[in-house]
Amino acid sequence: MASTSHRAPHDVLEVDRALGRRVRSRMSEVEFQLHATVTNPEEPRLAIAAAHLLAAGGKRIRPLLALLAGEFGDPAAPGVRTAAVIVELAHLASLYHDDVMDEALTRRGVVSANARWGNSVAVLAGDFLLAKTAELSAEMSTEVVRTQSAALSRLVRGQLLETLGPQPGADLHAHYLSVIRDKTGTLLSLATRLGALGAGAAPGLVRALDAYAEALGVAFQIADDILDLTEPAEESGKSAGIDLVHGLTTLPVLYALEEDRIGAELRELLGGGPVHDEARLARTLTLLGGSDAIARSHAEVERHCAVALDALSVLPAIPARAALADLCAVVAERSAAYALTPAA
Repeated sequence: MASTSHRAPHDVLEVDRALGRRVRSRMSEVEFQLHATVTNPEEPRLAIAAAHLLAAGGKRIRPLLALLAGEFGDPAAPGVRTAAVIVELAHLASLYHDDVMDEALTRRGVVSANARWGNSVAVLAGDFLLAKTAELSAEMSTEVVRTQSAALSRLVRGQLLETLGPQPGADLHAHYLSVIRDKTGTLLSLATRLGALGAGAAPGLVRALDAYAEALGVAFQIADDILDLTEPAEESGKSAGIDLVHGLTTLPVLYALEEDRIGAELRELLGGGPVHDEARLARTLTLLGGSDAIARSHAEVERHCAVALDALSVLPAIPARAALADLCAVVAERSAAYALTPAA
């Protein structure tokens, strides 16, 4: 399969020079506050564990969304930066907990916290970050506290649904979408809601940004699920098929199971749950790569991006709206090359 490269989320700031300077400057402030917030001089060992993934980097797409949403009110309001910090800390907390549940050995190219310090320390580090988000949201308003609490409840529900799997006889596609809306869409929508609330944006604008981010989150996760099955290790930095190893049935797999040509063999390969055997994993990836499932899944990425773009249509035509629209293109581009060039 041909090599490809993806635009980074922050590349959308190129749509307007002044917007780019402003948001990049505030992202630097957010980064500083993120590191300052996790510092706990009373117990430096906790600070080291809590800052572990923060120091490893990341796309910072959630703080970016919060800052862009703040452009629809007063972008200089202190609450906008605080909102960006809150959502990134909540995201990091969810990664610590995910890694414990998945027994992950690495995250963002470094040893995972649970592999380095054990599950108990990793869970406590995630809890510490969540506690910090509660402190910060309490400094803003009761509406922010309610919004964050509801988002975290949805996040837990999504993790629970993914862990327990669908009920017998449940619609598997509906279950998958419910999980990714709660696990991925929730934090993206929280970012735009808190950023807009921190900026004092009008309620109608807050709702539109929320709808945009939820749809973008679904598209983002489906694209991620495509890349897990198709992106070469030298580009992704991880082995293909990690979701299969963890026993997760993502949208491309659901589509492939419906295909007459390969469905029966796939059901046999996946019938034993998590795919740990290398030969079995390789065969599964070959079948998926040569199916129509990748292209069909990419079509769903584009469909949800279109929903996100439609939600933006009610927003004022300022540079931030153009940047948010371009972010839809960035998400869609992530999986496009693999959808258009299936494996033989």
